[in-house]
Amino acid sequence: MKRTGLALVALLGLVACGGSSSQRERVFSQVQFASGPIQKACQAQDRKAATRARCGCVQAVANRELSAADQRRGAKYFKDPHALQQVRQNQDNNASNRRFWAAWKAYGQSATRTCSGV
Repeated sequence: MKRTGLALVALLGLVACGGSSSQRERVFSQVQFASGPIQKACQAQDRKAATRARCGCVQAVANRELSAADQRRGAKYFKDPHALQQVRQNQDNNASNRRFWAAWKAYGQSATRTCSGV
């Protein structure tokens, strides 16, 4: 009985240690990267945080969440952030701006969550 209890404790200890070799964990630990208009616009800015890896990551998120047209439109705002501010402020009478801003805002939140550690 004592051996069975000791073996059970040892087994539970091994199970509790776990490991990071499962396929699911390996997939989530991989850095995402893609090239496209957002990545190129991001890299064109000489900002310290605009690394190749981070810009590629935000492009990968854009590929999942934004249309090609929204990606092209959004890439223009990297050079002129004030124009993006005008889009945000001019939503009341402009359905196109309202739709774009909603998509861009959701994309920005996803990119922040996904790429902040890159």
